[in-house]
Amino acid sequence: MPPVLCQREGQVTTITLNRPESRNRIDADIFTGLTAALTDFRDDPKALVGIVTAAGEAFSDGAHHEKMLIPWADKVFQVPPSITRGLEIWKPLIAAVNGPARGGGVEIALACDIRILSETATLQLPEVGRGLIPGWGGTQRLPRLVSPAKAAEMIFMGVPMSAEEALRLGLVNKVVPPAELLPTAREWAAKICEKGPLAIRRAKEAMIRGREMSLEDGLRLELAFFEEMLHSEDYQEGLRALIEKRKPEYKGR
Repeated sequence: MPPVLCQREGQVTTITLNRPESRNRIDADIFTGLTAALTDFRDDPKALVGIVTAAGEAFSDGAHHEKMLIPWADKVFQVPPSITRGLEIWKPLIAAVNGPARGGGVEIALACDIRILSETATLQLPEVGRGLIPGWGGTQRLPRLVSPAKAAEMIFMGVPMSAEEALRLGLVNKVVPPAELLPTAREWAAKICEKGPLAIRRAKEAMIRGREMSLEDGLRLELAFFEEMLHSEDYQEGLRALIEKRKPEYKGR
């Protein structure tokens, strides 16, 4: 079986880490497979929303030291761009975290826009206990999503965070029973697909790019995208649908 599965149903693409026997530990095959699947999703004009999940009881136990990190350190493996660093995807991504996520598994979830967790899920960044630091965005994204103090606690101490605590801190959007995880993620994806796809992508881009800007620069970027949307076919369709009291049929133009 391939290390990463990618399947589109309608406008929603589900990407599944598929090494349950190793608790989806990230080796070169999974890493490159995930990048390829996400690139296909990004470039598929019929795919509007992506769901990233995993097979088995764990989301991911993180990077495989012998098969991923040591080859990386020895320059044997050239790390490709990914959603954690270097691969820009302006379509919405939902992380459906089915079980424990550690290290790089947490960082993949952090790089998604929405996080839905199973009640059995935990989040842990254990790298400092092995003489490393989180290297796929954990030190940068986590303090932007929770308080710096809580991020420091999670990174410095390396203890697991329960799904319930992650929800309380606003790190995740929803916690559900295991059987409801994928149905909930698909329900949320379907609701997003009802909106203007071009507007969704521009909204995501404005939010992410705006994090690195001053408020004034961010407001200018928002205004530029807003004015672009005013001239879009989707906006005209949204107005017509509102007047005619029907669901809009957006074209992404």
